[in-house]
Amino acid sequence: MHGTTSDPTDGGTGHAGRIVLLTTSHRVAPGLLSWQAWDVLRGADAVLCADAAHPQLPYLKEAGVEVTVAHAPLAARDLVDRCADGGRTLVVLTTAEGDRRLTDGLAALAGSGREQLPALELLPGSYDLPGARLLDLVQVMDRIRRECPWSSRRTHEDLAAYAIEEAYELVEAIETHDRAELREELGDVLLQVVFHARIAQEDGDEPFSVDDVAGGIVDKLIHRHPHVFGDESAATPEEVREIWLRRKGEAKRRASVTDGVPLGQPGLALAAKLGSRVRTAGLDVPLPTGAGLGHELLTLALRAEAAGEDPEAALRAAARAYRAGIRAVEGVGS
Repeated sequence: MHGTTSDPTDGGTGHAGRIVLLTTSHRVAPGLLSWQAWDVLRGADAVLCADAAHPQLPYLKEAGVEVTVAHAPLAARDLVDRCADGGRTLVVLTTAEGDRRLTDGLAALAGSGREQLPALELLPGSYDLPGARLLDLVQVMDRIRRECPWSSRRTHEDLAAYAIEEAYELVEAIETHDRAELREELGDVLLQVVFHARIAQEDGDEPFSVDDVAGGIVDKLIHRHPHVFGDESAATPEEVREIWLRRKGEAKRRASVTDGVPLGQPGLALAAKLGSRVRTAGLDVPLPTGAGLGHELLTLALRAEAAGEDPEAALRAAARAYRAGIRAVEGVGS
């Protein structure tokens, strides 16, 4: 039921009236409606709502729009009959998800072909902006933190292992080109961010919220992209990288190029990251002396990084191929 439709037996005169289903999003502040919504609300013969707790009601009252709150679900038959009385315009205030029972009832009457129906219109009064569902996630996480016996007791330290696990699962989904898994794992990683931010709100000394987290990364991105948000220019990825590293160095003011490199990451990734820092800084650092497997692996990792390869990803790919060979020998299959 999209747009406006009129019953063909009406002759286009509109004598059967008009029913407007007005939807609003709970993710947009109440009262912020489109001008089309305000226009139809002020011009309607009656505005109906089956939810006495609808967030728009106080704002409509303040704007002088009288709303009749029904004490029972609105019935399609009743609305059609009320419209037929002088060709009236009725506005039904629903939610963004709509009123399935009412729309099904109207569709059934329209499908009968035995009577003249009013024009039926679906009018979104407010729209979700991109990222609006993140607000739902924050609200859900807040309730879980307050009411779930397990989640309410978790600490940052409790969740640290989960963050690592979810990150690895995300990488696996990327490397195996599994789109469904990629979408799910991105959600799991996002959950870790929101969960940690919610825990941080309760800190007695240095509390911060998910808004502080988002605000911080927004400021960082704008600062490190002056070629997008400022006066600098960058025509190539190499120029972008130079700006990023320069701005990052200005902000961090590190004493060593190794500052900020987490030593707890996998060995090959750690070696490659250190090699990248050394190469970017233009330092001439000799490899540690000695023999043994560790030194050989370090040399291989640095060689891969210099060639633009990720040694950790390369080893994972080889390991997956080896796993496939093992399962083939076992007759297990993929």
